[in-house]
Amino acid sequence: MDQQQDSYMTEDTLIETVENQIVDGKPKKVKETLMRLVMTGTPREEAIEWMACALAIEVVDVVNNNASFNDTRYAEHLDALPNLDWMQD
Repeated sequence: MDQQQDSYMTEDTLIETVENQIVDGKPKKVKETLMRLVMTGTPREEAIEWMACALAIEVVDVVNNNASFNDTRYAEHLDALPNLDWMQD
């Protein structure tokens, strides 16, 4: 991965993107996931970090494979949280 691609993958950028998705309410699944995780006892900061991992999977696919962002897969990964087994794939 070159330096420009690396800049898309910083943890801070991913977390900021998730925070923006929550504020914007798009996709709706992001805010729903945060509420679900926090209501089940996950600290907000940890929930956001997990959600950033789900986002990272999609960003890597877009950058490395010149693919379109896969909203369905992103939603599936969000639904699976707090289980992070999909990170192994």
